[in-house]
Amino acid sequence: MQTMHIMADLGPVGQLGQRENEHVLCTVRVDGNGVITVKPDFNNTKGPYRVETKGEKREVWHLTLENASAPISQEERTREQRIYGDLYVRHKDYLDSLVGQDFEMPPPGILRLLVNGEIVSAQGYEYDNVYIHFFMDLPRNWSSLPLQSFSGVTQTCRTRTLGTESVAFFSYPFSFEAFFRKEDETEGSLPKWPVLYFEVLSLDSWQRHRTEGYGYLVIPATPGCHSLTCSTWRPLQCGTLAELRRFFVGGALELEDLGYVRVPGTFKGDRLSRFGFRTVTTGSVTFTLHCIQHARAFVDASALRKRRQSVLDQLGGFSQQGSVYNVLEAFQKARRRMQEARESLPGDLINTSSPLAPEPTA
Repeated sequence: MQTMHIMADLGPVGQLGQRENEHVLCTVRVDGNGVITVKPDFNNTKGPYRVETKGEKREVWHLTLENASAPISQEERTREQRIYGDLYVRHKDYLDSLVGQDFEMPPPGILRLLVNGEIVSAQGYEYDNVYIHFFMDLPRNWSSLPLQSFSGVTQTCRTRTLGTESVAFFSYPFSFEAFFRKEDETEGSLPKWPVLYFEVLSLDSWQRHRTEGYGYLVIPATPGCHSLTCSTWRPLQCGTLAELRRFFVGGALELEDLGYVRVPGTFKGDRLSRFGFRTVTTGSVTFTLHCIQHARAFVDASALRKRRQSVLDQLGGFSQQGSVYNVLEAFQKARRRMQEARESLPGDLINTSSPLAPEPTA
């Protein structure tokens, strides 16, 4: 790079040659490819530039820059454009060589889920100095990398009063990566999404821990940014003695399995009864989730414009229509109810009313 400065001595008459009166009017640079850069640019139709001195008089000079070169011919202009085109192509090839074209893609039939989340705040809890313990639960057909961490503990945060609520701002970031692989493509088997379980606790100056609330968050099925607020509850032990123990000694009733906040993983049955289990509603926790879904099926469906049939293809539709999952789930529930209703009807009534029933033969 070669640089030339066009300068002017704008000092008063009789005081020329002083450095404080020297001003740079224009800078011309030429690189190895012969590209000339002029700064500031030519005025053309714009007004003149203003150059103000710093002396006692603070004189203002007007600067006009014009291109006095002879205009080039059409042949030279075409040749110059061709040179620029070749230069841009070489630069693009250079950038492509740095980035590469073989981007990482999941294997066929695999859905890759990346979640970058943040525990924003917690509010409405009884005691100050709260912190949150959380972990991620992967349902069936989901897996993760061997060194992937699915649990964490936030810092202990003091609350501040905003309106009528005491709010603790954590701004605690977390991230995880999981993979979904469908073993079979049977009907009515849409994937269950990972669940984030969390527990809010408080810590006082005597290092006494109190459980402030339990909650859970189902990872959204649609990619993008989501801001969610989850309410929490804690077990309640009736009586004044239990409240005095919680205040003076710390500690309270706790869940041995955090999965009981939703549906325990060991539960097998149609109905989960919590009769006799007394709880009290506490505060709420706000999350911000940035979800990314990555699958080879999304690219194939977009390139081939094929009909979405597999489970991964159906998931690909979330990027265009976020309610597909809810619609399919409602359709499956309605279909199961219709099948149960048909099974409860007498056999002769089904045969006579069904338009697909075979006709009697002699």
